[in-house]
Amino acid sequence: MAVKAKTVKTIAEINERIKKGKAVVLTAEEMVETVKRLGKTKAAKEVDVVTTGTFSPMCSSGMLFNFGQEPPLMRASQVWLNNVPCYGGLAAVDAYLGATEPSADDPLNKVYPGRFAYGGGHVIEDLLRGKPVRLRAKSYVTDCYPRRDLEKDVTLTSLPFAELLNPRNCYQNYNCAVNMSGRTIYTYMGPLKPGCRNANYATSGQLSPLFNDPYFRTIGLGTRIFLGGGTGYVIGAGTQHNPKPPRNERGLPLCGAGTLMLKGNLKHMDPRYVRGLSLVGYGCSLNLGVGIPIPILDEDMAWFTGVSDADIQMPIKDYGYDYPTGVQRVMGYATFEELKSGSIIVNEREAQTVPVTSYTMSLEIAETLKKWIEEGKFFLTEPQDKIPSM
Repeated sequence: MAVKAKTVKTIAEINERIKKGKAVVLTAEEMVETVKRLGKTKAAKEVDVVTTGTFSPMCSSGMLFNFGQEPPLMRASQVWLNNVPCYGGLAAVDAYLGATEPSADDPLNKVYPGRFAYGGGHVIEDLLRGKPVRLRAKSYVTDCYPRRDLEKDVTLTSLPFAELLNPRNCYQNYNCAVNMSGRTIYTYMGPLKPGCRNANYATSGQLSPLFNDPYFRTIGLGTRIFLGGGTGYVIGAGTQHNPKPPRNERGLPLCGAGTLMLKGNLKHMDPRYVRGLSLVGYGCSLNLGVGIPIPILDEDMAWFTGVSDADIQMPIKDYGYDYPTGVQRVMGYATFEELKSGSIIVNEREAQTVPVTSYTMSLEIAETLKKWIEEGKFFLTEPQDKIPSM
């Protein structure tokens, strides 16, 4: 368990340095070498903020929106955007669009059940790109809401309210997926070839936000973040958050562990960092960019943000037999450094490694967040409530 080190600086002091243009900001990739060169004590004194980044499929995401009233008024109980069903049980003209919800009339769904080409994530990207989206809504009639049907085109500009509200993003660690069965299978980790011929993995390793603050010492309710190219916030632990994971000697979790619930104004985002995704044979999702600044408050935070790909161990799991039946067997561990090399050995077989997270885009996000802070456009926030850890 981490032991809290002596405070070197506070978030208020770091923000003052940002305001004066004196803050020393490094990406998590740069911090690895800095801690090796200076040691954690000196690095803690010299570095103020470390920026992280990840660009990955984040299935548990969606858009909370309001499409506005027009005479006669309605209470929409069923809503579709580009024929993708939304949840309408929120009263009046509020609705929620899930990133993994498929189009009701996708032709691929009729020919190949489960091979959706268009869904909620694509609708969100279309709105961000300024495209008109067809809205349909139905309702039962009440005295105060007499309208039964509504159909019209909407754009992101015309929607009175549109925010990403994501129940579970930024897994702290994740499985390396292999397939020990004799046939190709199609999963949310991508296609897996039979006989363990490929090994698919996620997260951005040493750049990943929650590897750089494994005990959630600086990340909590109200933490300001980079979300989809705009500004967002952490609003708590994500669903399936595991506060007590097994950890290695460096304090890093050896399983999925922590997750975050996030929100941000969709109208301020950039479609470069918010992209609809179709996973062959599985369904649709959303690729999303997230970057979190880590304030270097003491030498422990310097040590944590000095994490390297070689320190990170990812559990290898069989998605052919074990995963579908809920068996939690771990076949072994691979370091992120090994996974990035292009191949690993599993059960004496060589498997080609395939990332589902873009390291290049993740680094771009960390560098963009670094630039925002250095230019005085982005300040850090104090967590208003902690996320459970240990």
